[in-house]
Amino acid sequence: MSAATAVAGALQVAGVALAPLAAGVVQHLKGRLQGRRGPSPLQPYRDLRRLSRKSGVDVAGSGPVYRAAPAVVAAATLAALLVVPVAGHGPGWGLGHDAVTLVGLLALARFATALAAWDTGSGFALMGAARDLAFAVFAEGVLLLVVALAARQAGGSTDLLALADAGAGAWADPSHWCAALAFALVAIAETGRQPVDNPDTHLELTMVHEGPLLEYAGRDLALLTWAGWARLWLVLLLGVALFAPAAGSVLAGLAIAAGAVALLCAALALTETALAKMRILRVPLFLGGGAALCVAGLAGATL
Repeated sequence: MSAATAVAGALQVAGVALAPLAAGVVQHLKGRLQGRRGPSPLQPYRDLRRLSRKSGVDVAGSGPVYRAAPAVVAAATLAALLVVPVAGHGPGWGLGHDAVTLVGLLALARFATALAAWDTGSGFALMGAARDLAFAVFAEGVLLLVVALAARQAGGSTDLLALADAGAGAWADPSHWCAALAFALVAIAETGRQPVDNPDTHLELTMVHEGPLLEYAGRDLALLTWAGWARLWLVLLLGVALFAPAAGSVLAGLAIAAGAVALLCAALALTETALAKMRILRVPLFLGGGAALCVAGLAGATL
């Protein structure tokens, strides 16, 4: 194992601790843009500490699916963190770096959350899980189309290491711009940010990603909350891997990755400040725009 691969692997593991920071930075910047002081970027760590000190709860009538879901979601998310390379490097960890594997792990975490909502029988949890699954049909499909567009530059490979090497110099191809714009729409939907969902609200009739979490408390809720923040972190890293410029050395690559993640956090904060939450029925149309961009990119690439 080279030194660059070892450093990238250490940073992949460090993503477990860095993921809440990314969410905290977005919330802090959003508060500043809205003319408020905003929470500290370290507030997510305080929330996790508070939740971890409390015991969980057992919903009456729930079974083993409800109790196992937080661990399954956290394990799938952790495995996904180890799939996405950092600065174009990363050990395989026995999982490889295939983008399709990443999509499958994200789908597994979502499916476990939906099953837990079904197990509890809570109306609001089921409502949120049903919306999340409905949006996932579009979001995961568009994400696969983005991977297909990016794979053209890597000789058809869906390995993220190959995609990172090929995609950094593909900006002369219009289809790469289509893929980047479509990925931006998918990133908003996958991470539950505005205008698709409002991560700051707990209004039962409008929430999506927060709905299935209503029946959890304590350490179980801490695991699910961390998994949501980790999903934001790995989507940011995936965007960097697919579209960030190439670097000559691992240190330069790490600097570019850090700057790109900070820039993307600022972009999310600006988007959430400028756009209000859209109606539920408009979300498929929103993601359909990403699909149209990918189809246009694929059509243009074949002409």
